[in-house]
Amino acid sequence: MDTILLDLDHDSRVATVTLNRPDALNTFNRQMCHEIRDAWHTIKADEGINAVVLRAAGDRAFSAGLDIKSSYGQPEIVWNHEDPGELLSPKWQKMWKPVVCAVQGMCTAGALYFVNESDVVICSPEATFFDSHVTSGLVSALEPIGLMRRVGLAHTLRMALLGNDERVGADTALQIGLVTEVVARDHLWARANEIAATIANKPPTATQGTVKAVWESLDKPYRAAMDQGLIYTRVGNPIAKRELAARPVPKTPHRIR
Repeated sequence: MDTILLDLDHDSRVATVTLNRPDALNTFNRQMCHEIRDAWHTIKADEGINAVVLRAAGDRAFSAGLDIKSSYGQPEIVWNHEDPGELLSPKWQKMWKPVVCAVQGMCTAGALYFVNESDVVICSPEATFFDSHVTSGLVSALEPIGLMRRVGLAHTLRMALLGNDERVGADTALQIGLVTEVVARDHLWARANEIAATIANKPPTATQGTVKAVWESLDKPYRAAMDQGLIYTRVGNPIAKRELAARPVPKTPHRIR
């Protein structure tokens, strides 16, 4: 892989995906989209991995979204155009292992795909979140759909309509629920790994079933989501109980906040 780094640590049961185009502000091109998709499938298939850290190299940006300096290469027929977010998304790829996202620097436009599709998001104090589409004369129609599920309609529309003139800092991101924790930059990656390792130490059928049930519920009416969730508990709980009984779970000290 040329645009990302993938590390599979079977001791901690944590995979680390690092966006690795810092000179291009970790923007994604078609190659990165395909490499990230391949990484999700590799992680999904690895039974020794139970959780994921998603992070980015460099200090200036977590990601500035789509690389506008290189053509993404959509087909000529408009009806065959694809949404890059489907390749970037662990959920579109049916990868249900929990993802902990660590954001530093700028996170804008298509980079919101990563934030929207992660299960736990933390950031450093200098992180800024914004949606640059309308400032560039582009309709912001895809990323806000996922963002709205995290922070609600009002905050999503404010970010989408104000474009580059609305920079959401770390404190505001914490306040509106875009992130759950603000961590010093020099401890950001370690803290993300600590959270992921804590999750990975739990029965994987329980954690993956939880991720699957919660995310799938977003697309269903309340009663249908509850009915499906009940089925998942019936299927997953006996397996997770056996996983728990098969190995001692060490009581590792950890903190949630």
